Amino acid sequence: MDPRITIILCLTAGYFIVMSYIGYSVRKHAKSSDGFTGGGRSFPPFLIGALLLSEFIGSSVSIGTAQKGFEAGISAAWNLVALSLGFLLLALVLAKKYRDTGLNTISGILAQNYGQGTRYAASVLTICALSIVSVALYASGGAVLAAVLNIDKTLAILLVGVITVFYVSVGGMRSVVYTNFVHAVIKYIGIVLALAFALNATGGIGAMQARLPATMFDFTGVGWGQIFAWMIGGIGSIFATQYVIQALVSTKDEKTAKRACFYVSSLMIPFGLMAAGIGMCSAYLYPGIKSIDAFPALIAHMPTFSASLVVIGLAGALFGGISANTLASATLAMKDFYDPFFNKEKNDRKSVIFIRLAIIVIGFLPLILALYADKILLIAFLGKALRATLAVIVLMCFYAPKFGTGRGALAGVILSVFSTIGWFLAGNPYGIDSSYFALFAPLLTMAIAELLKTGRCDAQPVLNKNG
Repeated sequence: MDPRITIILCLTAGYFIVMSYIGYSVRKHAKSSDGFTGGGRSFPPFLIGALLLSEFIGSSVSIGTAQKGFEAGISAAWNLVALSLGFLLLALVLAKKYRDTGLNTISGILAQNYGQGTRYAASVLTICALSIVSVALYASGGAVLAAVLNIDKTLAILLVGVITVFYVSVGGMRSVVYTNFVHAVIKYIGIVLALAFALNATGGIGAMQARLPATMFDFTGVGWGQIFAWMIGGIGSIFATQYVIQALVSTKDEKTAKRACFYVSSLMIPFGLMAAGIGMCSAYLYPGIKSIDAFPALIAHMPTFSASLVVIGLAGALFGGISANTLASATLAMKDFYDPFFNKEKNDRKSVIFIRLAIIVIGFLPLILALYADKILLIAFLGKALRATLAVIVLMCFYAPKFGTGRGALAGVILSVFSTIGWFLAGNPYGIDSSYFALFAPLLTMAIAELLKTGRCDAQPVLNKNG
């Protein structure tokens, strides 16, 4: 085996042995279902901020933004600008609201105002949306590991799945928080090193401007339609993502929750610009490659130790994203389906066993689709767009609780799923992004419900944790 590949492989393997040990070492906090899903105690803002940052700068966003930067230029960074704005608005608009409910699932919050039907629909939608994001994460991680380590992509994806599922199923929320902090730090350092190497290899921005099309340097080059679609998907996903809610609730107070959001928001835009810049550098250096290989091709030409750090960061962010997704989905499956229907006696030991099994199943299912995924950023934002529907309903729940009905909310979720996924599979005809359907479906059904209702008797106001 090539000595360079051997070094990268050994360093990456060593890193994840350490991460797995962290997950194993905190297993005592995962003996109860509350400890497993909440971590056992509140966490400081920098840890919560790193948890959120690690997922939202995961390998699908990194590889996908570089891919889009290869195709369209610097304007690809807008998808991270959307996320930055989303976290800023989350701190200002919803952080306090979420904490005051005393609940750590979005479906439970919606159920208090719109009934159990909406609860189950919201739970299924969230699990599906997070699984779609996991598909993009597995595909991007497999592309990086396969290209850099010169191994089969299928093997790379399976390796990622096994390691991720192991340390999440053992350590629960606490292991996710601790390991994601390390992942986020390494990932940010790695992206800086990659951009520095890329700019040095190209001869700088001036050299690229002389060869690349001028549109590559236009900050609105992707078009305002795409930018607004990213805003809908990005902001909506942050407002209505299960593990974001779990993270906010695990903080000790409102001030800590807001500070964590501000940390993430401030780090998103620089990361987006760097990832898009890497794609542009690859377009200059390797114009004949596939766009999905923009970042992996660059890593393959970097010096061994800096390449190792980038690979570890990308793989770490991949593990972090998938671990957050699987834990959030398993939490919903336990609280909304298993405990109410199959564990009515509230046996906590059974709940812990179920959530561990759910993590294994939910962690492995996206692997099959990941083998055939190539438009990574597009797939990742489909998962984010679907959650925009829940974001709209959440905002109504908190700020206009008497508008619409429970049936209107349920119909909005169902209509959104079919229209958004259907439009996406049709290839976004007429240049209209599928995220617009996710935004307008609940607005339409709730408006119709408001017009038709004669009185509202199926809704209760959102309660705070003090009752």
